[in-house]
Amino acid sequence: MEIDSTNLRRRERIARPISAVGRMVITLIEQSGAIFILLGKILRGSSQLWRNRHLFLDQMLLIGVYSLPLVSIIAVFTGAVSAWQAAYQFEGLVSLDYLGAGTSTAIFIELGPVLTGIILAGRVGSSIAAELGTMKVTEQIDALESLAIDPVHYLALPRFFAATVMTPVLTIFADFVAVMGSFIVSNILIGQAAHVFFDSVQSSFELRNLLGGLTKALVFGATIALVGCYVGFRTSGGAEGVGRATIQAFVLSAALILIHDYILATIIF
Repeated sequence: MEIDSTNLRRRERIARPISAVGRMVITLIEQSGAIFILLGKILRGSSQLWRNRHLFLDQMLLIGVYSLPLVSIIAVFTGAVSAWQAAYQFEGLVSLDYLGAGTSTAIFIELGPVLTGIILAGRVGSSIAAELGTMKVTEQIDALESLAIDPVHYLALPRFFAATVMTPVLTIFADFVAVMGSFIVSNILIGQAAHVFFDSVQSSFELRNLLGGLTKALVFGATIALVGCYVGFRTSGGAEGVGRATIQAFVLSAALILIHDYILATIIF
């Protein structure tokens, strides 16, 4: 009997981590399925966008225009540090005449869209989750349903399309500001003439790089809004639950941005 009891405990110790991994996989599949179902509902209801165009324009203002100051600050310092680091790595190996080419290509392909996406994940994704989460726990979403108003069409649809449209627009702005930040460092601290820097940027410019970066930004914007809406609609547990939803929306959005960045980079470039 003692041997059987020992074997049973050993089997339980072996089965416990396997069971935990299994639960995680099941949860991941369930949540992925729920996110795709929400995406399907949003896309099926896209014909409602014109009817709710005032909500769509309001969200474009909140997501796009109000994010400009933060995007400007992050972009100018991103360009500045990329120029300084590139000059350090080029020293003794590559002519500094290629500084504009190296920094601008990195900004168009990677730095512009990814950093803009991370900024919006923190500012917009978390805000959407907190706003919808608060409406969920205070039963405002239930009130909408009782009035025969679909919460997905009324709340999620304008936020999804506004983020999808405005993220590439903000990325174009961030690309321009970052290149100017790179030029300022190259000109003032490294001593490179303006015509050398911008000739290098122009000679290395490829439309494919710019469009590839904007494609990434479009996917990032859709992901941020979708995750924010999904987490917000599933919020429970009062004020504490809203706090958890805010953090969860940012962490999940940031992780998905980096995963999508890798997948899109392998496809586009």
